[in-house]
Amino acid sequence: MKKMYCLVVTDDFSRFSWVFFLATKDETSGILKAFITGIENQINHKVKIIRCDNGTEFKNKEMNQFCEMKGIKREFSVARTPQQNGVAERKNRTLIEAARTMLADSKLPTTFWAEAVNTACYVQNRVLVIKPHNKTPLMRIRLRIYVEVSMALHQNFCGNDCSSI
Repeated sequence: MKKMYCLVVTDDFSRFSWVFFLATKDETSGILKAFITGIENQINHKVKIIRCDNGTEFKNKEMNQFCEMKGIKREFSVARTPQQNGVAERKNRTLIEAARTMLADSKLPTTFWAEAVNTACYVQNRVLVIKPHNKTPLMRIRLRIYVEVSMALHQNFCGNDCSSI
């Protein structure tokens, strides 16, 4: 089945993004649930807030139950006001424009749009520098993971009392 929709998830701390391609909007809940569970295991941080538009793919019984069970707060923007969801809207526009540019430059048909968007996301995670930190999103998310792992290793090595070191 042809993938018609694109779901972009952006970490607020690092601005690192993940892209998922969907055949229908109904797949959103399942993908988000699997993503949140996986990312919480990988980076050892709890997802606290989901910010999204007022779309029905985010407002349904399945997502309500999942977020309630996990203790995740959801923030919805007002209908027809993309300004309230600025980070996501800007990221979507940047990815789509980069994908269009790649397809036009390479003279590939639009059937390759998913690969182009995926490539644009991959490149932007590794190239774009976040001004106040002077780091790429990949460097910021890896730093976050490294700090958590090194703290856990330090606690495991020292036990509860590290005063002997």
